[in-house]
Amino acid sequence: MKFKLHSDYKPKGSQPKAIKKIIAGIKKKFKCQTLLGVTGSGKTFTMANVIEKYNRPTLVLAHNKTLAGQLYNELKEFFPENRVEYFVSYYDYYQPESYIPQKDQYIEKDSAVNPKIEQMRLSSTASLISRPDTIIVASVSCIYSIGDPRNFDRMAFEVKIDQKISRLQLLQKLISILFERNDTELMPGRFRVKGDTIDIIPGYQDDIIRIELFGDKIEKITELDKITGNVKEEFKYFYIFPARHFVTPEDEIQKALDSINKELKTTLPNLEMIEAHRLKKKTLYDIEMIEETGFCKGIENYSRHFDGRKEGEKPYTLIDYFPKDFLFIID
Repeated sequence: MKFKLHSDYKPKGSQPKAIKKIIAGIKKKFKCQTLLGVTGSGKTFTMANVIEKYNRPTLVLAHNKTLAGQLYNELKEFFPENRVEYFVSYYDYYQPESYIPQKDQYIEKDSAVNPKIEQMRLSSTASLISRPDTIIVASVSCIYSIGDPRNFDRMAFEVKIDQKISRLQLLQKLISILFERNDTELMPGRFRVKGDTIDIIPGYQDDIIRIELFGDKIEKITELDKITGNVKEEFKYFYIFPARHFVTPEDEIQKALDSINKELKTTLPNLEMIEAHRLKKKTLYDIEMIEETGFCKGIENYSRHFDGRKEGEKPYTLIDYFPKDFLFIID
């Protein structure tokens, strides 16, 4: 799919020249180019024209959520036929975990995640993997760890009409990509089961995807309005992405846990007795939670072990979800 700019206006004044020069610079593989202009001179419109002509996935980086929101709304108007996504920090409140050795005081990590923003973040990565005509407007949150994009991609799976799959196999697949079963309250990242009917709300949307089985075969896939229950669309196939970004194949989880245990054993001798006791207790509890549920509070602290990265190596970020020849605009 190609980017298609919708606007009642055409580039005027110095804009056509700027667009031409920036596109020429991209073709010459210039590492950086700078577009200067006073407020209201049409820099966003100029860059929208560049996006259309270059026709590659685009990341627009703004320095705060307010500016990112403004750019997101403008670009959605310019590209209504393409995917324009919003990726900012999903924390409404965040208190990092800490330990004060002098008082033997451990303060547990506490945070409040905005579910709507988390949904938009998941929508961003799902769009990047499935569609080349994607623009993501982001804050500096895009340079922080969100897990290995290869796992997010390869652990997603497709369901389609007449596909042979048992009810148990489908449920196990959903659980493996961190969906939670809840038969009373359906929310993004959850599923419910009634007989041979499985209702899912993917982490990146609001409406229900209903999969109806007949024996060990998928008979029907429909999208339902969450409020009214009315059918909005019928599908021949549907692609289900993981419910969270930090997702790891089952065969790699044990490797990660072994690596965490190994680091714990090398770290404990260097600590005082009380500190060592605290760290050992906390880490072993996290390991047990991961073994039982596949997740633990603050699992991002162990991301290096799950990604197989060396100590000091940079984590995977949103930028790693983009192809090599993407367009990067910093406002």
